[in-house]
Amino acid sequence: MTSTHLSQNRLALGAACLASLMFGLEISSVPVILPTLEKMPGGTFEGLQWIMNAYTIAVTTVLMATGTLADRFGRKRLFIIGIALFGIASVACGLAPSVPLLIVGRLLQGASGGAMLICQVAVLSHQFPAGRARAKAFSAWGVILGIGLGFGPIIGGAIVAALNWQWVFLVHGVLAVVTLALAIAGVEESRDPHADRLDIAGIVTLSLAVFGLVFLITRASDLTFGGAARIAIPLATAACFVAFVCAEKWSARPMFDFSVFRIRPFSGALVGSAAMNVSFWPFMIYLPIYFQVGLGYDSVTAGLALLAYTLPTLCVPPLGERLVLRYGPGNAIPFGLFTIGLGFMLMRFGSASPHASWATMLPGCLIAGIGLGLTNTPVTNTTTASVPAARAGMASGIDMSARMISLAINIALMGGILMAGIVSRLKTALPTGSLDDGALGQLAGHVAAGDVAAVHRGFPVLSAVDPSGAALHAALVHGFGCVMLYGGCGVWLLALLSYVVAGRESRARGSDGYGHAALQTEAATVQQQSVRCDASSREECATS
Repeated sequence: MTSTHLSQNRLALGAACLASLMFGLEISSVPVILPTLEKMPGGTFEGLQWIMNAYTIAVTTVLMATGTLADRFGRKRLFIIGIALFGIASVACGLAPSVPLLIVGRLLQGASGGAMLICQVAVLSHQFPAGRARAKAFSAWGVILGIGLGFGPIIGGAIVAALNWQWVFLVHGVLAVVTLALAIAGVEESRDPHADRLDIAGIVTLSLAVFGLVFLITRASDLTFGGAARIAIPLATAACFVAFVCAEKWSARPMFDFSVFRIRPFSGALVGSAAMNVSFWPFMIYLPIYFQVGLGYDSVTAGLALLAYTLPTLCVPPLGERLVLRYGPGNAIPFGLFTIGLGFMLMRFGSASPHASWATMLPGCLIAGIGLGLTNTPVTNTTTASVPAARAGMASGIDMSARMISLAINIALMGGILMAGIVSRLKTALPTGSLDDGALGQLAGHVAAGDVAAVHRGFPVLSAVDPSGAALHAALVHGFGCVMLYGGCGVWLLALLSYVVAGRESRARGSDGYGHAALQTEAATVQQQSVRCDASSREECATS
């Protein structure tokens, strides 16, 4: 490899890492400015929820469509377009005069961010195709993505303290310019030579189905979302999913090639993608609430305590890649997932301690973060290495879709579990009849959100039945214990599933540690079968 090519690869890696930093920061840094945004025109509680939800919905909606477009028109081209649009949308968010316009800007940010995310994975897969260089590149990418997601609350708070909330968005306009220059100079153009046609039916039906699913998840707890819409939207979403499956089954060049699920290492790694978002990432939204409300820390102390949860995700990925090189992804990924679950169980034990503090939570936080660091980049690396190189865009699209869809689902599920845990404990702690079910639900919402002032204003009866607030605190701790138990058990079940699905070949050391010899042989077999089917009649394919 020439020095010029090495230099070009470094520039491409820098572009991918900066893009991942911007993407992660826009997920985790925005929550810290929500109280400030409430003072803007249109700053209702529902509006603030949609500032967060709009980004996730838009990202999830475009993932698979972008992977297909990148395979067809070029990954560098789509990457550059995504970076430029993300920078423009970020500036628009920073200049938005009202919450409704900010929500529109967040939708544009999410759509361009999703495109940017898919392309950066495909770009790394192309420019670092195998060996230790690939492992190091994905380790660096995973560390920077972890910085964006893990340090977002601290970075966002520092920006607000030094400047104002607008710069939480505007800073990405500056970063986008630098990222764009690196991408233009370093990224090599690549595409799928067989992607001569676009699967328009698949793109439209999947995008509509995913949008409907995530919309339903984010509105599930909204009691005002009812009537005909509560029936019509699920039916329309289901119809779109059925239409998508039919479209992919009969398409000569489907964007979602179901045959890749026959590649067992790919499927096992995909389970790992979903498993991380059953536990670690969605809980990071709720853990600061526990530190502040459950343990009584201020925002600065809570942010520092959160570092025990996030720092290992930055330091451990190189170790995760070494484990893959030594033991294969079929062993390394389930081991990382098991470690996450162990961390959650230790956090649950620490939170239930009579003298709970950052010290009792520290072991669980550290071990969960170590487990995430052991899992994150090996999962992405395995999914893209398991399929033919020409379909890297499609593979990364499936991987990131699994992550974002499971993240959206589990943010909602963890919130519901937290609320249910608080309500169940309040029913046993408060005198019978002191609050009806509706009032208990409202009270649980304020407690879960850490809105202590609203509790005192809206529920004066508590001053008589719970003057010390001990019942509310015990209910919050119980609710968080239920969430931690769900996170631990859920990720353990998926770790077992990942181990079983991955198969023996992914647990054997391959030609370069990732088992490329075995993986690519199986992937080539699947691709050859797909080509034979494309050349044959539909009746012949159906009987093969």
